[in-house]
Amino acid sequence: MNWVEMDIYTTTEGIEAVTGSLLGMGINGFVIKDAKDFQDFLDDKDGNWDYIDDDLMGLKNCETTVTVYLPENAQGLENLEAMKLELKALKMRDVNNEFGRLEYELKNVKEEDWANNWKQYFKPLCVGEKLLIKPSWEKVAEGEKRKILEIDPASSFGTGQHNTTQLCLELVEKNLHEGDRILDLGCGSGILSIGALLLGAESATAVDVDENSVKIAKENAEKNHISAEKYTAYCGNIIDDKALVEQIGTGYDLLCANIVADVLIGMSGIFGGFIKDGGTLIVSGIIDQRKDEVLDRLKAEGFELIEIREKEDWVAASFRK
Repeated sequence: MNWVEMDIYTTTEGIEAVTGSLLGMGINGFVIKDAKDFQDFLDDKDGNWDYIDDDLMGLKNCETTVTVYLPENAQGLENLEAMKLELKALKMRDVNNEFGRLEYELKNVKEEDWANNWKQYFKPLCVGEKLLIKPSWEKVAEGEKRKILEIDPASSFGTGQHNTTQLCLELVEKNLHEGDRILDLGCGSGILSIGALLLGAESATAVDVDENSVKIAKENAEKNHISAEKYTAYCGNIIDDKALVEQIGTGYDLLCANIVADVLIGMSGIFGGFIKDGGTLIVSGIIDQRKDEVLDRLKAEGFELIEIREKEDWVAASFRK
């Protein structure tokens, strides 16, 4: 397998925030380079050394960098898109500019080439009992009984290849009722809300902090023959944008949020205001190590745990308000 090296530029103060985001996505392996390590080495009065090797000297004036390695395949590209959204979210929270520029560079591959060559990895995929997810260039068998959800690789998270998306769609299918109103927080490509509409929802509202994701979600809705009257998408951060929260409104039958543990915890106190009594909350994007932390927080907010689903160290859950 080929690997893509992703360098994320930050500061000493930003290391914990960046690596926390990576851990929240299930990325446990990374390399940190920080000039402070070189200074700490020099300040070590108990050190016994005659020379400094080139690797350590390279830290002397380096920009603090967190490096991760992503597989050059569909899931690796989705992890890249999710990490780009995480970096944007960190920038929004970093009001004092303590975390540096929070930009990234890829080595071994050009991002546009990776995306363009992704077709070899992206094949039709059956999810749950009723959906078949496919890219536009793939054909389906004549007489296919499943609902066809068409999503092409683009610069937005969510093609159905990732376990978190599959788990969330399975729970949406199980809990959805004909005519439901859907709210999709952290919509990415819009795959969850579009899937819900294909399964019988009456209308959907999608929200993301990334403008490009909102644009792509609208395009994907249109591609799946969903009218603008049924599909509304907003860009913004519901945690600190009260005007957006009011615009989104209340009384939703089903809310789905496929994000990461820290963001789910941060949003936990807001979820209930969107959902009607007896409505359903579905959360995903949780690595197994953070499962209890997220589920306990949502139960403390008054949600009743209905079901937990797990797949390859990823967790999704449904709750009743």
